[in-house]
Amino acid sequence: MGFGAFLSPLHPLGEDPALSLWRDLELAEWLDRLGYDELWVGEHHSAGWGTVSSPELFLATAAERTRHIRLGTGVVSLPYHHPFMVASRAVQLGHLTRGRFTLGVGAGSIPSDMHFLGIDPADTRRRTAESLDVIMRLLEGSEPVTHRTDWFELRDARLQLRPRGALPVAVSSATSPFGMRLAGQYGISPLSFGMPPRPGSQIGDLVGQWQHAQESAEEHGRTLDRADWRVTLAVHVSESRGRALDEIVEGWQRYRNGYWSLVGAPPVHSRADAVKALEEAIDRRGVIVGSPEECVEAIRDIQEITGGFGHLLVTVMDWADREPMKRSFEYLARFVAPHFTGALKGVTDSYDWTSEQAARALAAMRQQ
Repeated sequence: MGFGAFLSPLHPLGEDPALSLWRDLELAEWLDRLGYDELWVGEHHSAGWGTVSSPELFLATAAERTRHIRLGTGVVSLPYHHPFMVASRAVQLGHLTRGRFTLGVGAGSIPSDMHFLGIDPADTRRRTAESLDVIMRLLEGSEPVTHRTDWFELRDARLQLRPRGALPVAVSSATSPFGMRLAGQYGISPLSFGMPPRPGSQIGDLVGQWQHAQESAEEHGRTLDRADWRVTLAVHVSESRGRALDEIVEGWQRYRNGYWSLVGAPPVHSRADAVKALEEAIDRRGVIVGSPEECVEAIRDIQEITGGFGHLLVTVMDWADREPMKRSFEYLARFVAPHFTGALKGVTDSYDWTSEQAARALAAMRQQ
């Protein structure tokens, strides 16, 4: 299993937004140095918390500051853009990053963004499906694309800059089966957001999401590999669960009362109530918080319940202060991820073999 980060980004009000952008770029460098596989960056145009309006521009800058980490849009909101422009920018970014780019797409999630652009929220899924179909045809490049809808038109369109090989595409999924069904229809990577747990389920609707993707793939003669399935969850690793809670509870409460309130979430007024709510979310596997050992156990549980997925993306929430947040990513890379990447097998096997040989040698010496 691979590990990455999902940066919406969402930052609480009160901080200089330009400095937030620069700090996010610094985080991209930190993740690259720690050996993370992927960084995904989203698109927002309103609500104050998310100030990256062009994830492509952000990733192009991050590409110059990193060397190894794969960069993805998480996501380009397809109803907001002409599909030819999305495909053109994606191919160019693929070349600029020397093949380190993945085009992540979705329907958009902020109603105020849609209002600005005069888009009826009821139309966003239809527009997403129409746009993705054209984008996939343009990326394939086998023939010119002529297509007309009520919101875009192409005439004999083809990309003059073509991708080198296949340009990876992913589609996001949250509360409905729509995104997962698109992933199955085109045989592309699903990008799932961990949902608040429902009765009888520790991690919400992730199991159901994969089932929708599989069913759609079978209907369209496609195959999906769980290794390509990405799941995003909030993760914070510290020396102990108690310390981890202390590091994030105030930020979590600020996020709950300042951002989730935009979609009607009730406020959490006291620190004690915030700790209680976080503890419940941890126990239900809605978030992963605790010591390295506890986080390893939680990830194993989630893998078992879902049937397995290929990449865990840590949502960057700004719940912790800067240094504890960076330390959490370091602890995850050093002490948690190796249990799932296979990095420990060689040294563990070597230690066990050496211990066995030493025990045999000691036993032989005692018999002399």
